[in-house]
Amino acid sequence: MPSYVHILAALTKLRQLCNHPHLANPDIVPEIEASTKLEQLVELVTEATEAGHKVLVFSQFVQMLSIMRKVFDQLGIAYAYLDGQTKDRVSPVKRFETDPELKLFLISLKTGGTGLNLTAADTVILYDPWWNPMVENQAIDRTHRIGQTKKVQVFRLIAKGTVEEKSIALQEAKREMFDTVIEGGQNVLKAMNLDDLKHLFSYDNG
Repeated sequence: MPSYVHILAALTKLRQLCNHPHLANPDIVPEIEASTKLEQLVELVTEATEAGHKVLVFSQFVQMLSIMRKVFDQLGIAYAYLDGQTKDRVSPVKRFETDPELKLFLISLKTGGTGLNLTAADTVILYDPWWNPMVENQAIDRTHRIGQTKKVQVFRLIAKGTVEEKSIALQEAKREMFDTVIEGGQNVLKAMNLDDLKHLFSYDNG
């Protein structure tokens, strides 16, 4: 029997590397130049906000959100922020919904899955894919509420040729399996066979 705890820990480490190498190795400075994905995020956010769009950015990793905050602070881009440790959830949501100058909201994925109404946003960016697509859908649904008048665009940032790309492929190939899973993580891993697990860790340079 494989140790699903160890497998999940290893896969989480690989996913952290996809986000920014600092998450996996604190000795690496959390600068934008060290992560192509972070560079892409900044480009997307800059273009969207300059065009007048309001943007939600979700990440599973609070440490990644912390890096984003430093980058956007340096760029002078104002943002609202919410994660599981935020005690006052009402104020940042109200600011984002009512302030036309505040165009960016950084949110932890699990926190964004419940109890939020963010119809001011018309652009959603999922920084890292989640094992369970239902969690992603719950986050996206924050914008699809009564009062939404705009067409919502959704972007998923996926590092090519990595565990992220393979996990998305598995989601599509095993959609029925994922749809029956209430929570991600070990339950999803236990539903995979050995070939699926080997595929996640295999190297593909094509």
